[in-house]
Amino acid sequence: MSRAMWQLFQFPLCPFSRKVRLALGEKGVGYDLIRESPWERRDEFLDINPAGATPVMIESDKGETLIDSRAICEFFEETVESPQLIPGTAQNRAEIRRLVAWFDENFHRDVVLPLMQERMFKRLIHRAPPDGTALREAMKAADGHLDYIDYLLDHRRWLGGGLFSLADLAAAAQISVADYLGGCNWSSHKQTRDWYAGLKSRPSFRPLLSERMEVISPPAHYDKVDF
Repeated sequence: MSRAMWQLFQFPLCPFSRKVRLALGEKGVGYDLIRESPWERRDEFLDINPAGATPVMIESDKGETLIDSRAICEFFEETVESPQLIPGTAQNRAEIRRLVAWFDENFHRDVVLPLMQERMFKRLIHRAPPDGTALREAMKAADGHLDYIDYLLDHRRWLGGGLFSLADLAAAAQISVADYLGGCNWSSHKQTRDWYAGLKSRPSFRPLLSERMEVISPPAHYDKVDF
């Protein structure tokens, strides 16, 4: 088996890298994973991306570098024709992009970032206990966001409309990290739980569910499709 030409710099709980990995998995694009801990501010990585953030993709043979998860997903949407992840009319595509931005920005800011700060960064970097108030606020915010997903799924087959799209992958990537960190209460979100179970069963999702972040264990239900 030949090695993939692309290299993807990421760490296991980077939600934006997860979105890219899901998109690449759906499109059948091969790549090698390169572990990068951006908080270490490694000089060699900063030379590639001065912003110091993951994901970054490199294709050494062609000298191509892709930075930022949305730019990477759009690149492969334009260069790998099938399956389309931003399908439909111009209006449909605008709605998919709106939702990708919603999950990348709002869900990440309100839910994933504080969970990562309290349950990952404090443990790995600062050797400090989490702030219970901050965790409760993040979990409360997660409940509100899952309510919104319930609403969308009450009116649509998939988050972006009638077709499976990058909106579903962007949402699932963020949710998967929040769920790993114990931030999701699934008891009152049947629509979202059923949708997410379907995403978890896709071949593109399985590699993510098998990975673990050092010293941080997910809840028992995390990698189970039927949860």
